[in-house]
Amino acid sequence: MDSQELIKSLSRSTPSKIVLLVIDGLGGLPAPETGKTELETAKTPNLDKLAAAGICGLSNPVGPGINPGSAPGHLALFGYDPLRYVIGRGVLEAVGIDFPLEPADVAARGNFCTVDEAGIVTDRRAGRISNEKCAELCRLLDGKVIDGVEILVRPVREHRFVVVFRGKALSHEVSDSDPQQVGIAPLEVTASSPEAGKLAAVVNRFVAGAKSALSEHAPANMVLLRGFSEKTDFPSMSEIYQLKPAAIAGYPMYRGLAGLIGMDILETGRGIVNKLKTLTQHYGEYDFFFVHVKATDTAGEDGDFDRKVAVIEEVDSGLTELVSLQPDVIVVTGDHSTPALLKGHSWHPVPLLISSRWCRADGVKEFSESVCVQGGLGTIPATQIMPLAMANALKLNKFGA
Repeated sequence: MDSQELIKSLSRSTPSKIVLLVIDGLGGLPAPETGKTELETAKTPNLDKLAAAGICGLSNPVGPGINPGSAPGHLALFGYDPLRYVIGRGVLEAVGIDFPLEPADVAARGNFCTVDEAGIVTDRRAGRISNEKCAELCRLLDGKVIDGVEILVRPVREHRFVVVFRGKALSHEVSDSDPQQVGIAPLEVTASSPEAGKLAAVVNRFVAGAKSALSEHAPANMVLLRGFSEKTDFPSMSEIYQLKPAAIAGYPMYRGLAGLIGMDILETGRGIVNKLKTLTQHYGEYDFFFVHVKATDTAGEDGDFDRKVAVIEEVDSGLTELVSLQPDVIVVTGDHSTPALLKGHSWHPVPLLISSRWCRADGVKEFSESVCVQGGLGTIPATQIMPLAMANALKLNKFGA
């Protein structure tokens, strides 16, 4: 019996409520000028108060030294082993925009990007073009047919889009064209299995056509593709935890992931204030809420230390409404670290706090990397967070005689 099967066998339904607040990309690195991370720089009286009353630590989304993507980072937070439940970014983006995937479809996440005259990537996000521009460019690329494969392109948000390859005998086992760094050219897509040769050839022809079609549309003059995947079935959170779960998230990928594991998706405006209003409006309907904040990660990826600090402070100021609801358990953490100094995801463990009536307070008085490392939880795998939340909500039966 693995750990997920164990929790499934022990879980029980109760009226108690759990709120999991995920501050995307929360962890950081110290600024050379101050020696403090973004979280340590921010003024966070409400987070500090929760930390002081609860128990703290750090979490590893996948494993020590492993740099996690958003999907495995979130799957781990929901208690799904990210090494066992593997899903590509393409399907998550497609499900997140309610695209009707067919069983044989292969989906990929796309970025409009900027390349220079030599074809070298200078901006992986094309300056974060507007949603309107993204939709316009998607129309340019949509509807192509290559070697009998229909290619469907749909906008997601800003520079992001979804491309779906629909045809016979397609395998998703192909490499990405996105090098995930600037300073080099987009990669040729290659097949990882003999069955994937057809798709690899089609994708490369599509990318070449996109380069030609976008040549006059700088900064969005090229595309990068990654996360080729097919839709798979996961056990639902209701099945595992006996919960009625809901997701309050704005970005399609996170809505898609939440939907795949059986959460109801609640419509919400942008920003922590709107998300917590949505939480308040639906508080009586569910016993588990996943509340997602994306702007911290965006600021980190942009290398904007001060903006990430400001977002953390905005989240902190909104927590009074969450605390006033008096959930039985509040969990605050991130899916991974996104230090502004690195302008991307990193392997560093993520600050974690669990606040409940049944916590053993550990003496931590501040929610930050340098203090949480001293907390009573120690450094734990992110997959252990849900069992701890369930236990603190008194939702687990005793194991054994």
